[in-house]
Amino acid sequence: MLERLERELMLVARCHVLTPRDRKASGGESCADRLDRSAYLLLTRLDTEGAMSIGQLADAFQLDVSTVNRQTGALLRGGLVERIPDPDGGLARKLRVTALGTACLTAERDRRRTSLARLLEDWTPEDLSRFGEALTRFNREVEAQDGRPWPREETESPAEGER
Repeated sequence: MLERLERELMLVARCHVLTPRDRKASGGESCADRLDRSAYLLLTRLDTEGAMSIGQLADAFQLDVSTVNRQTGALLRGGLVERIPDPDGGLARKLRVTALGTACLTAERDRRRTSLARLLEDWTPEDLSRFGEALTRFNREVEAQDGRPWPREETESPAEGER
């Protein structure tokens, strides 16, 4: 059973299900062209938690600071995040999602959710609920073991977060 779970989690981790393939080239660069996997994850975290320093992001994702610095540099150049003084008065500058970043993140979430809805359109509400509950439980167990919980909305029920 663990072999199967490991293989299936590897397949999910590739994001083959959640990354829509129907991105059509527009006349110019669109939000879809700006958000690779790492950009989507970073923007989602900043959107959920608020302004964070590069060090805080590196810790949250368990990545080297140089990796996060490179990834956030691309977000800064794209106008998706901006550097601001620490709202709490600390010395480190923090990164905050811009209006363009929010628009791109919203568009990407909508694309992903549309793709997911098409994929799961034949599933019953009960199947979707069980699947959501199992994924939420799994993610919370991983977060508890790592000591790095992903911030969630307080009003979110355990299985509701990914709908």
